This record gives sequence, C-alpha cells and structure tokens, in this order.
Amino acid sequence: MDHITFLVAVVIVTALAFDFTNGFHDTANAMATSIATGALKPRTAVLVSGVLNVVGAFLSTEVAKTISGGIVDDSLVSPGMIFAGLVGAILWNLLTWLVGLPSSSSHALFGGLIGAVWVGAGSHGVHVDKVVEKILIPAVASPVVAGVAALIATYFAYKLTARARKDSVTKGFRLGQIASASLVSLAHGTNDAQKTMGVITLTLISAGALGHDAGPPVWVIASAGLAIGLGTYLGGWRIIRTMGKGLTEIQSPQGFAAESASTTVILTSAHLGFALSTTQVASGSILGAGLGRKLAEVRWGIAGRMVAAWLITLPAAALVGGISASAVKHGGNFGTVVVALVGAAVAAGIVLLSRRNPVSAHNVNDAHEVTLRTEPPARVGTAA
Repeated sequence: MDHITFLVAVVIVTALAFDFTNGFHDTANAMATSIATGALKPRTAVLVSGVLNVVGAFLSTEVAKTISGGIVDDSLVSPGMIFAGLVGAILWNLLTWLVGLPSSSSHALFGGLIGAVWVGAGSHGVHVDKVVEKILIPAVASPVVAGVAALIATYFAYKLTARARKDSVTKGFRLGQIASASLVSLAHGTNDAQKTMGVITLTLISAGALGHDAGPPVWVIASAGLAIGLGTYLGGWRIIRTMGKGLTEIQSPQGFAAESASTTVILTSAHLGFALSTTQVASGSILGAGLGRKLAEVRWGIAGRMVAAWLITLPAAALVGGISASAVKHGGNFGTVVVALVGAAVAAGIVLLSRRNPVSAHNVNDAHEVTLRTEPPARVGTAA
C-alpha cells in the first residue's frame, strides 16, 4: 500500500468515474432495442443490464491486458498522464451523452490516453502498431460484421415466420429479446469493464505497486464491475432514445437479430483481446436489422451524425488529454488541481444543461431525437 500515493488514489477514483459514465453512456447498446419494442420495461431493462455487466466483468481479463500493456509503453507512463487521459475521456462521454449521440466510450478512453502519453512521454510512448491492430482495424471491421450478421438474421427471421400470426411472432421474439439483450449486457461487461481495469492496472504498474505485464487484481475487477454496473442502472436515457427510436423503427424480430449479432461480435473480440467499441457494434447491428426488414426505414441523417462522432471521438479526446497532460507535466500538483477543477466545472455545466430537456424512463420512447432548448420552457399561463 506504500505505492498508493495521493495522486494514484485520485487516478483510481477518476478511472472509476469514467467507468460510471461508460455504464450510463453504453446502456443503450444492450437495452435500447428491447425497450423500444416493449420486450422489457425501461427500469427492468437497466436493472438487468447493470447486474449482468458486473457478472461479465469477472469472465475475462484479456482486454484489460491490452490496455495495461498493449497500446502504450507502461514503463514510460506516469499516474499524471493517466489522469489527464481520463479527463479527456470523461468530458467527451458527457458531451455526447448530452446531445444523445452514441459515440464510443472506448475510443474516448483510448484517445485520451494516447494524447496524454504522446505529450507526456513522447511519440515513442505509444505503440502505434498495437493501436492499429487492436483498435483501429476492429473499429472499422466490427460494425460492418455486426451489421451484415444482423441483416441476414433479420431477413431469415421474417422469412421463416411469414405465415405465422403476427401477435404470436411478436410475443415469441420479445421473449427471445430478454435473453439476447441480457447476453449483450454480459458481453459488454467482458469488454468495456475491462478497459477501466486495464487503466487502473496501468496506474498501479506505473507507480510500482504491480510488476510489468501484471493482470488486474481481484479488487480492481470488482470495483470496475460495480462502477460500470451502477452507471448502467442509472440509464443513459438520451442515448437509449436515439438508438431505440432514432435509427429505425425496431420490431421484435429485428431487435432479437440485432442483439444476437452484437453479442457474438463482442464476445469473440473479448476472447481475442480486441478492445473494440461496443457502441459501434450495437449501432451497426441496429442498422443491419433496419435494412434486413423489407421496406424498413433507416434514418440516414442520424446515422451520418453518429459516424461523424465516431470519426472525431479519438482525436477529440486525444486533444483534451494532451492539453491536460501538458498542464500536469509543466504545472505539477498545481497543474493537476487546475485540470481537476476545470474538468469538474465543465462536467457540472453539462449536467445542468441536460436538465433543460430531461429524458427519463417515462419519456424515452416518445421521440426520435434528443433536442436541447437554449432557454427554459415558458411557465403555464405566461406569454410566449
């Protein structure tokens, strides 16, 4: 415990805060389609998802090892750099949550770390080849694979049930969605919870508390699993609305197909140690399911904005992480305090702004998109 300095403790708490935002940012990945089709009630959905995320956190540590010893040189990383990277990731998560965009929490984390290490230790501190192999290639391939799989599964789901009664088909696939959505939540825990485990493990390695190439201790696995589970239960309703109602009108056969495709891709990547974006996988699956149903409507404007967010997530988080790392590097403890205060102020501002147009379990299925009012709504009885 002598290695757990104040700065290391701050980094661990910040990492768990990121894990919490990852949970509510990514709840939609597992439960948006089940909520949209009525297979699960909103509160029940997020409770089931939260519990299974915690369980999934204990099933694998391959992705955590990729983070702690793969994309950056752990011998050159300091706790201050990791703290700076986490600030970039958290702020990007909150900003995209505010506007209801299902961007990648994973890429926000990778971008923040890469930017911080690049500024703090130099370009040689980043393993570019591993970034390409473990992050960029899966980022391109995974939503395409998931989308094609969901498209094919949706086509056959409607083909095989074409002569059956519609209400029986709907009921049957809704029951199937309970299982498939639960599996996505379990898979999400095996992938996304691992990333925070990897960050905390990297921090402990950089502080000398663990040896190089060490895996995450049990307490790290448990705390990361609980943090993402609690965040998931809170429910990222703004993003759930976009994914469940914004991309396409989802019916229960499509929801089942999309969730099954997402589960397969995420679990396979977790086994191989690929730190892919579960958000991109789930979004690709939903788009594929929309295209797989005859005459289904896909809202390409919303899809285009999502893809644009995916493209800028990593560099945007890297920019914030790099600026934060520069302040920490040159300002020492004072710089760290300044970064923490500025980050907390921006985060609080985003949360306050979100209250102008709240989205909750009660209205998550009401509209296609999240919009932000620039002014508070007028009171009843006052002139417009």
